[in-house]
Amino acid sequence: MTLHRTVWIVVAITLLLNPLAAAGNREKDSPLVVYAYDTFVGDWGPGPSVVTAYEAAYGTKVRLVGSGDAVSMMNRLISEGASTPADVVLGISDDMASQILKTDLLRPYKSPNLAHIPAFLHFDEHDRLLPFDYGNFAFIVDSERLDKSLWPASLADLASPRYKGKLILIDPRTSAVGLGLMLWTIEEFGEDGWLVWWQQVKANALTITDGWSSAYGLFTEGEAPLVISYTTSVVYHVLSEHTTRYQALLFPSGHQATIEGVGILASSKKGKEAERFVDFLLSEAQEQIAVANSMYPANEATVLPDAFDWAPKPKRSTTVDRARLEKNLERWLTEWTEVMSR
Repeated sequence: MTLHRTVWIVVAITLLLNPLAAAGNREKDSPLVVYAYDTFVGDWGPGPSVVTAYEAAYGTKVRLVGSGDAVSMMNRLISEGASTPADVVLGISDDMASQILKTDLLRPYKSPNLAHIPAFLHFDEHDRLLPFDYGNFAFIVDSERLDKSLWPASLADLASPRYKGKLILIDPRTSAVGLGLMLWTIEEFGEDGWLVWWQQVKANALTITDGWSSAYGLFTEGEAPLVISYTTSVVYHVLSEHTTRYQALLFPSGHQATIEGVGILASSKKGKEAERFVDFLLSEAQEQIAVANSMYPANEATVLPDAFDWAPKPKRSTTVDRARLEKNLERWLTEWTEVMSR
């Protein structure tokens, strides 16, 4: 073989290999992509500060992608399938998890930090979704806009005509909070009564928004004195606004519980980095998440500020049986849509 020909072969091989090497470097240098619901990603949510702390600690870039409310985010992920650019998804709650767990989109990960998370919070036995925070749904009242004598003492009270135009509700088809309220009414009133409640309360709703952010924004702007949210929502107002004007209403029959989970995409090419990020969420980031999200941290070793003492704790937490939920959720949503569109 002549020297001239040998040189050209070496050049050709180099040209062939360089694009592969460049692609590998791009993959290595690309950020970890994390899907989250909008309020987590927003300026007032925990996302920006958590990512900043993580990047400083590990020198790894993270790209947070807001994907609407939690239900919309999950639907986007299912629609994208194995081609999704996401490496991690956070904010899928236990009451909506069955839809994504039926797919092969998430892979198991047994984080060492699960040892610090109480058993009652573990909602996926295969560890595809790991709990990072939790709370109870509740109606929040603006004490300056609704006299205490008119505060509802139960879900049933909210169907009274005296609350006409005073409620802000959220669509269960697009929001985890809206879904939580729907499931709460099913537990409270049973199959025979929950749609009756919605039929009655529909007349009292000022509006039904697509997501929690828009609903709570209208509430704090004074559009209506009652909104569906969490018992812990008052923590934000105590910490950030130094006010107890907004209060969570406790009902004797109990409050629907919710647990938010984080999972790793099976299609991710950044498995180790994704695991490290999940570990960080379940340890160092727990206080930041709890405070900014106004939710309870999953890690029981987390020390919380005194403002959490203002969040009342229900004497009873209710949940829908997982098997029953998986079997009936699609039907319940269809029935809700039919009642609310009449």
